[in-house]
Amino acid sequence: MEPLSTAEAFTQVMGDLTAEIVEHLGHIGQGARRLDCYFHRVDGQIQAVRVGTAVPSRDGQHLAKLLSARIETVDPGLGIEAMTLVASLIEPLRPSQGESLQSLVQGGPDLAALVDTLANRFGQRSLYRLTPQASAMPERSVAMAPAAGAPHDVAWDDTLPRPCRMLHPPQPVDVMAMLPDHPPAMFVWRGKRFKVTQADGPERLHGEWWRERGHEAQQPFAVRDYYQVETETGGRYWLFRMGDGTNPATGPMRWFIHGAFA
Repeated sequence: MEPLSTAEAFTQVMGDLTAEIVEHLGHIGQGARRLDCYFHRVDGQIQAVRVGTAVPSRDGQHLAKLLSARIETVDPGLGIEAMTLVASLIEPLRPSQGESLQSLVQGGPDLAALVDTLANRFGQRSLYRLTPQASAMPERSVAMAPAAGAPHDVAWDDTLPRPCRMLHPPQPVDVMAMLPDHPPAMFVWRGKRFKVTQADGPERLHGEWWRERGHEAQQPFAVRDYYQVETETGGRYWLFRMGDGTNPATGPMRWFIHGAFA
């Protein structure tokens, strides 16, 4: 046969190889997590394409589609005389009824397929989801996890509203407020003045005393008083004061903005 050099020919061979490897994985009860396709050029050079999946998969069409999306990275040179497909990472995958009835039963949205497509286009590290993490401090109550990972056993407290967007680190603001527990009447952030029309708070948070002193600049007994404020232009922000408003040992009484509500 003549060496291959077109994307259509590569796609055809990838589909055939994927079908074979999926059939073998089904016999051994495994699913592919990573596939490596090697292109053997007539000049002796070898080029490779690698794709990964968020969960084990034996969906031949999906795997072939992921591989085909990477064809543009292959330089065939004078032509490709052989192609090799290797499942370099596999994990157990039990048979499911959906495999035999896929053409008859239309399930819900295939989130794993979407995750795979985005991750292989933009990189595995560029795609993640946020999960709750046990911590008294808001900036440590969120952790990054794989986009299609297992559910986390910690849940957010719906009774304590948190901004949809938080600033890291919190940014200092100049505030006009009466001590010890009155909400801000006005604050200046990034050189712009905001007049507060409504406010709720304070919600008092105490530092995590069990953490090592000075770690992440968090003092063991620091106090934060948080306020939700709404400005005359309709913006809703989350501000806090370091300190309880009376005892200097609890904090320097400085104000910060930590986030904005939708």
